[in-house]
Amino acid sequence: MKTLARDEFRAPWLPFWIALAVRIVYMTVAHTWRFPAIEDHFSFGHEMGRIGHALATGYGYGDPFHGHTGPTAWLPPVYPLLIAASFKLFGVYSNLSAWVLLAINSLFSALTVRTVWEIARRSFSRSVATWSTWIWAIYPAAMQYAVKWVWETALTAFLFSLVLVLALRMRGIGEERHESPTLGEWLGFGFVWAVIALTNPSLLLFLPICGLWIVFGCPLRDWQSQAVKAVAAALIFIACVAPWTYRNWKSLHAFVPLRSNFGVELYLGNGPGSDGLEMGFEHPYMDPGQFALYRSMGEVPYSKMRGDKAKAYIGQHVGHFLHISLLRAYYFWAGLPRTTTRGVMKEYGPDINFDITTLLGLFGLALALRRRIPAAGLYACAFAVLPLTYYAVTISARFRHPLEPLMAIFTVYLIQSAEKRWTIWPWR
Repeated sequence: MKTLARDEFRAPWLPFWIALAVRIVYMTVAHTWRFPAIEDHFSFGHEMGRIGHALATGYGYGDPFHGHTGPTAWLPPVYPLLIAASFKLFGVYSNLSAWVLLAINSLFSALTVRTVWEIARRSFSRSVATWSTWIWAIYPAAMQYAVKWVWETALTAFLFSLVLVLALRMRGIGEERHESPTLGEWLGFGFVWAVIALTNPSLLLFLPICGLWIVFGCPLRDWQSQAVKAVAAALIFIACVAPWTYRNWKSLHAFVPLRSNFGVELYLGNGPGSDGLEMGFEHPYMDPGQFALYRSMGEVPYSKMRGDKAKAYIGQHVGHFLHISLLRAYYFWAGLPRTTTRGVMKEYGPDINFDITTLLGLFGLALALRRRIPAAGLYACAFAVLPLTYYAVTISARFRHPLEPLMAIFTVYLIQSAEKRWTIWPWR
């Protein structure tokens, strides 16, 4: 692959503006900002919306379900704080707040256009970067979580693609000349990972792999200095996360580094009667009995109680746990089973799209590994590691979204590689 100067990897702005316009026009015209008022607007942000409501109305970071139940660490703070700011400025559960939050989601999704470009340009080619960028800009499946959900999904996908860009820059992938990463680059790397931790901690499994990949890519003589800089990045990460952990210690009287609901989610995915899908009917926001327990016990003891029950059940039914974990792995890549009938296209169209993008993305990754494309090993680690928590705990279609920018790139790479083969086939 031809190496280039760093300036050659700057993404064009036109796809970004087109992507942003398409998303904002769609969600405005389709009225996706109109959330129903049933269950006191719970579909508007769900638990994040509830926390934003509590913050905006003076009750602090708490109340993730119904009424005032006190402080919470059910979810990390970045996106609930964004919701709270919108509620303060534009009204609690108002249509204008919904529009603003979906517009912000659209901005994050559109910014992913630029990171997709740089990832593809550094590892593959300008042609792959161009097509991948336009696919992400206008393909409906790439924008669905931005224009319909008040949740952190679009932000998480952007942050993960951004941290991949930083890693590629620090390794100098595709560049003519490359010097070892600077202290400033390492500090930026640590800061972005801290934002990820405070947005969606599930991605943190990939952090040590990404950091070691950067260090081991440096000349052997620089390993000691790079290790020191990596420690500085770790300190920045800790300094950014520590205030949230300290707040949890003071408010919840327990050590909760990032979020407190793991035990509950573990039970909902693996308790008695589990079948690979989340048992939402036993969630505190749906089950009055469980909500009463949550309220009386307190968040941390309640989560520990449910987690202990889940672990005991798993220990007694290891075979069942392995079976439903394999089911969740299948659902992660093939899509969740449908529970309603909505007509042929609405019923099977999303599933076919989900399956096709999975197959093309995985085959494209396999081809990149076979051809030893730069950073293909790092991308493969992301595909292997990011879903692990979901395999063991719970599953949703949106959990795949952080990997979908890479899947768009691998799809284009696979198709373009096949086109070249087809072109020369008749002359063989």
